Amino acid sequence: MQLTFLGTGAGAPSLQRNVTAIALTLSKRGETWLFDCGEATQHQYMRSDLKPGKLEKIFITHLHGDHIFGLPGLLTSRSMAGLKEPLTLYGPPGIRQFIETALSLSGSYTSFPLEIVEIGAGLVFDDGAFRVTAWPMNHVVECYGYRIEQHDKPGFLDAPRLKAEGVPRGPWYQQLKQGERIRLEDGREIDGAEYLGPPTKGKVLAIFGDTGPTEVALQLAADADVMVHETTLEAALAEKANSRGHSTTIQTAQVAKQAGAKRLIATHFSSRYLSQDRERLLAECQSVFPQTVLAHDFAVFDV
Repeated sequence: MQLTFLGTGAGAPSLQRNVTAIALTLSKRGETWLFDCGEATQHQYMRSDLKPGKLEKIFITHLHGDHIFGLPGLLTSRSMAGLKEPLTLYGPPGIRQFIETALSLSGSYTSFPLEIVEIGAGLVFDDGAFRVTAWPMNHVVECYGYRIEQHDKPGFLDAPRLKAEGVPRGPWYQQLKQGERIRLEDGREIDGAEYLGPPTKGKVLAIFGDTGPTEVALQLAADADVMVHETTLEAALAEKANSRGHSTTIQTAQVAKQAGAKRLIATHFSSRYLSQDRERLLAECQSVFPQTVLAHDFAVFDV
């Protein structure tokens, strides 16, 4: 899996950063989920290696403009390109009204099946490969963070051992790979679980919406392989950040440390910060949690 940051700014775009949008690519085939869709996200998409036709799901954390104003353009451009692949959009209550009103008033439509799911805290979906849950954030409007958990993969099937024990190859190998029990023509019962190696633990990714300090954060990011968290302001501006439902460098790093995350990617920086401020912001984060990196537009990270 890979994360591509299409926008890393907070509130308004700047010459160095667009507003928030993060793409999660799930496999080499390019299936993509988008987390938030700030203004001009479709422009950022065109400047990246991502393919609009591979976009399957969009997850919105909250309804502030810097997280949703790119949706109408992205959806209608996708239609104008003739793409037919279905798309599911998840977000807090009100996201359906926003989309339907924007499309209706502009005389626009989608040429592909569009499902809009308004969410609350808890399970968003589980398709057997990934489980996504939403967690309430401490913001000035209803806002969620998303925990993406990849299901553990079964261990490798010990085919040489099966062959040595006289189990012929056949379509039942797929059942054995799933740990199922089969009966052969000679009457023998074979338990696939006895021929599997140890499972491969799935990855865990935590993507936060805008938030001030909250105890929920430790559950959302618990033991995450990668934690993506807003870092709107520097440590000296904690009172200002928290009063507006945002976090500082130090507060973000403390969450990563206390939650047991393996890596922290900091993003959602105020437009007051320029490229020359990066080292200072990074140093503040790393003073608490050394495994921190700062995102920048078009940065790509392996999960």
